[in-house]
Amino acid sequence: MEPLSHRGLPRLSWIDTLYSNFSYGADDYDGEGNEEQKGPPEGSETMPYIDESPTMSPQLSARSQGGGDSISPTPPEGLAPGVEAGKGLEMRKLVLSGFLASEEIYINQLEALLLPMKPLKATATTSQPVLTIQQIETIFYKIQDIYEIHKEFYDNLCPKVQQWDSQVTMGHLFQKLASQLGVYKAFVDNYKVALETAEKCSQSNNQFQKISEELKVKGPKDSKDSHTSVTMEALLYKPIDRVTRSTLVLHDLLKHTPVDHPDYPLLQDALRISQNFLSSINEDIDPRRTAVTTPKGETRQLVKDGFLVEVSESSRKLRHVFLFTDVLLCAKLKKTSAGKHQQYDCKWYIPLADLVFPSPEESEASPQVHPFPDHELEDMKMKISALKSEIQKEKANKGQSRAIERLKKKMFENEFLLLLNSPTIPFRIHNRNGKSYLFLLSSDYERSEWREAIQKLQKKDLQAFVLSSVELQVLTGSCFKLRTVHNIPVTSNKDDDESPGLYGFLHVIVHSAKGFKQSANLYCTLEVDSFGYFVSKAKTRVFRDTTEPKWDEEFEIELEGSQSLRILCYEKCYDKTKVNKDNNEIVDKIMGKGQIQLDPQTVETKNWHTDVIEMNGIKVEFSMKFTSRDMSLKRTPSKKQTGVFGVKISVVTKRERSKVPYIVRQCVEEVEKRGIEEVGIYRISGVATDIQALKAVFDANNKDILLMLSDMDINAIAGTLKLYFRELPEPLLTDRLYPAFMEGIGEPAAALRAGLGRAPTSKGKSARRGRVAEWPGGLDPLPSVPLPWPLTSLLRNPGIQENLP
Repeated sequence: MEPLSHRGLPRLSWIDTLYSNFSYGADDYDGEGNEEQKGPPEGSETMPYIDESPTMSPQLSARSQGGGDSISPTPPEGLAPGVEAGKGLEMRKLVLSGFLASEEIYINQLEALLLPMKPLKATATTSQPVLTIQQIETIFYKIQDIYEIHKEFYDNLCPKVQQWDSQVTMGHLFQKLASQLGVYKAFVDNYKVALETAEKCSQSNNQFQKISEELKVKGPKDSKDSHTSVTMEALLYKPIDRVTRSTLVLHDLLKHTPVDHPDYPLLQDALRISQNFLSSINEDIDPRRTAVTTPKGETRQLVKDGFLVEVSESSRKLRHVFLFTDVLLCAKLKKTSAGKHQQYDCKWYIPLADLVFPSPEESEASPQVHPFPDHELEDMKMKISALKSEIQKEKANKGQSRAIERLKKKMFENEFLLLLNSPTIPFRIHNRNGKSYLFLLSSDYERSEWREAIQKLQKKDLQAFVLSSVELQVLTGSCFKLRTVHNIPVTSNKDDDESPGLYGFLHVIVHSAKGFKQSANLYCTLEVDSFGYFVSKAKTRVFRDTTEPKWDEEFEIELEGSQSLRILCYEKCYDKTKVNKDNNEIVDKIMGKGQIQLDPQTVETKNWHTDVIEMNGIKVEFSMKFTSRDMSLKRTPSKKQTGVFGVKISVVTKRERSKVPYIVRQCVEEVEKRGIEEVGIYRISGVATDIQALKAVFDANNKDILLMLSDMDINAIAGTLKLYFRELPEPLLTDRLYPAFMEGIGEPAAALRAGLGRAPTSKGKSARRGRVAEWPGGLDPLPSVPLPWPLTSLLRNPGIQENLP
């Protein structure tokens, strides 16, 4: 919310007046390569909800005479009180006439809002109510009182303006109106709840939805238009907007009222009350609301924003995307010199009336973008973890702030690269009159959120338009203050006191789901956040042709600073014609999605914690428990020497007369045969029961191993191989060779390549110590910021491209 100015008064944005008669077209805009436009007048670089300098008031302009609710600039200041009294008198009448006309429109709007209230109350006591009494009272809270206040004010002011002469006084009417602003305070406090209640009722009741989407507002007496259709949401905002307009009128009336006039002290008192009221609610009103209107005359609001990776000119660009009530705007932060305010540069925008989502079969093939190899992404994660360790060590030793800042900068660079290069899920939007745009996301959950938010807004009666260069600059200028997502989602931007998240393993059992209206082929996926973005970690089997799937499948998910778990429920599509050209995958339909916070106090227990997550009427039951990394890294040798799990490699290879254990060869061969094209191989968890079944078969050296491998889910096979390496009594990088390995990566050149820039410590320990809690030799790594195990690089040739626990 924009604070009040030094004069203590709010104002409406100058753009309302300047473009009140602007005609809108239907093209989109691409900001790439265009000349920088000239800015708006000083002090107008943003669109605050309550603006700062009262330079205009509602008057009888050409448009307001025709029934519009617009404002026009006042004459220049310079009329001293008592000077040119005749001219001042005419100006007072002009200001009051304009305000009276807009007051009539406001009363008509309140009447339209109250019109459905009585029949709704009448049905509330019947056997088939549209809304409950409580819902009605919440939605229409204080509207009747506000209407009566303004109806009385209008009825008393109207004859005074119509029978205008030099002796007319009306200051007492404004003073009384200002003294009743307490009703508005109650309305403002309830405003958000009223909107949420109306929205929920619209979703659950078609009859109320029809009522709320088209309320009829009477036109002014002299207007040719008898009625106009307005949504309930737009009308509920009118009282908030009205307080600002009333304060503007008081300012202009005082400007044209001599100090010795009887009205002067009364208007001054009314203005003081209004100013205090606006100051009290200035921070309470949703800061995303703006004073700039849409082409339909409604208030433009920011609905959603976030950082997305756009594919532009065959390269990845990080953009900040803003979804307003009628337009999607793609921007980037401008580089600014020290001491100057940051600003956004608009790259392009699409009016929502022109925005369409191409179907998978209609979409064009993606432009060629150089994909980042998985092993390079893993290397970035290792560098980030190592830098975290360095920062913590510097802080613990009270190191120089300059050194810490240098490490933080390096960590931010690596995190930024990871954020930019890790997303792979395509999200394409198209302007029906022009270009298509492609974003890459890390999570199907996020893609669904953006699509649903846009489609919800498109259900309203939207109009196509073109923003002038000034309008576009004002809108883009507002983004910095209106944004709800302030920083790029990397840990470098987090405060030190924020939760570091969980490191270890989350065991999740997806039990069942209920609430489906029709039989379908259903499955669930699990996502967790890691390094600033969400990734898919597990997937249940498809439960065919049912309304109540019962999976009862257990997964083990590795957490790397995770704070949230997401569950998505899909309907499997077997129609091969519905292939997304961006990734050559058949598109499955999301039936529901939900998210829970991973509260350490809840999950860090030895017992399973059962919970239910609700999503669009669907309920998914699941259980989870957490194992810390300290516990999971303890290696316990197997007491039996007949199997392969928990047995030294030397024992197994000697028994099998082979240099590579049979389990490694078979699992790697099966992955290379069936899993090379699988998204997330060695990352997405296999079903725990399947992994345990394979473990038992390999331990027993069952003759049906090959048949079982060919039928088993490929993620379960990858998970079995990871489990085998994890349960080795001694790591592949053996205890004997470990000091030499650490000395090698501690060399200055290696450290420089790792992004650390420091040599080993005096005790021979490298800064890049990492996730080595299982290693002997007196090492004491920082457990709070563990590194991925460096086995990845050694096993890259056989096709293993994921961190092995």
